[in-house]
Amino acid sequence: MSTTPTFLQPAARAAGYRPSPVRDFWEVSMQPGVISLAGGNPDLTVLPLAELGAAASRIVTERGMEALQYGSGTGTQGARDAVVRVMAAEGIPVDADSVQITAGSQMALELVIKLLCDPGDVILAEGPTYVGALGVFAGLQVEVEHVAMDQDGLRPDALEETIARLRSQGRTVKALYTIPNFHNPTGITLSAERRPRVVEVCRRAGVPIIEDNPYGLLSFDGEVQQSMQQLDPENVIYLGSFSKIVAPGLRVGWAVAPEPLRRPLQLASEATTICASVLSQALIEEYVLGHDWQTALTTARGLYRGRAAAVREALEEHMPAGTRWSVPRGGFFTWLDLPEGVSCHTVLDAAIDAKVVFVPGTAFYDGPDFGAGAPGLSQLRLAFSLEDEDTLREGVKRLGGAIAGR
Repeated sequence: MSTTPTFLQPAARAAGYRPSPVRDFWEVSMQPGVISLAGGNPDLTVLPLAELGAAASRIVTERGMEALQYGSGTGTQGARDAVVRVMAAEGIPVDADSVQITAGSQMALELVIKLLCDPGDVILAEGPTYVGALGVFAGLQVEVEHVAMDQDGLRPDALEETIARLRSQGRTVKALYTIPNFHNPTGITLSAERRPRVVEVCRRAGVPIIEDNPYGLLSFDGEVQQSMQQLDPENVIYLGSFSKIVAPGLRVGWAVAPEPLRRPLQLASEATTICASVLSQALIEEYVLGHDWQTALTTARGLYRGRAAAVREALEEHMPAGTRWSVPRGGFFTWLDLPEGVSCHTVLDAAIDAKVVFVPGTAFYDGPDFGAGAPGLSQLRLAFSLEDEDTLREGVKRLGGAIAGR
């Protein structure tokens, strides 16, 4: 029997990486008749694909010697100008020189954690939080402490108490990671009243804030929320993405960091990818600076608003007693609390039999996925961004039957 040579054994940090639960359900969701409420994919039918195709052809034909070559480690000037335009639409004034372009905001998050944290340091995050962030934290051997949230988002009192408790234990708290707008996975938005309180707690404690904002422009009514980066630009690292407002396949995201982190971010980015795709950046530049991108965004908001309403109505009609859910005002997700004693994993088995899939709540917490003590065991996430309203209603109906018959 052969054994793996010692020199091929992975490093200890490799054990921290775990598969995405959304990817785990990909094959199931592709089976005939299965309705997927799992993946938070944007609806790309709103995009002017003919115009984007023509722009891509023009870029290669007229700017190919530049667009198909290596580029600046900070990102092209055009892409950074596009970021400035997009952030201005959300009421956030920034200078292009403060923008670091990355190959998606997931890369931006990993770079920031690499620069801020040593193995064993602590990152604070809402409980629950984005599963992709948990993967980054675990892979870089950073410990996660969840901070309680409610219908108004992260609780400032719980944040303050958590920082004090961890420091009394001699642990090093390096940053707060938060998704304040249309939170993934809960869909909840941090209230306007709490934002300055969260910023002040972190400022007093000397804890930087990593503000992850991929959904901020996707409010159903078009209203934008005040950014924490605006409230304290010297202590907030802002992460943005074109994946939800344009297309995830382009893999263009960005970070806006306080001045001391900008050069380290550039160097870390160059060490990771040399540069983000110059072709993708050129297409973002053409689309945002040269097309009416906000019309497509308005159309998308309308689609997501209608789909969220369809899910809410179907939940009211089909969920058994004891089930509770969030009512998002934007974004892609609704969060369910199951009736007492009901496990999301038991429901998932029944749901797959009924040809509907979702992501179990345990995926969004740092901790065990199974067992009586697993956080999120009685919760689950539904995504409504991609399927049409009738399909969503049918999916929720099937889910209701799975919960009732668990």
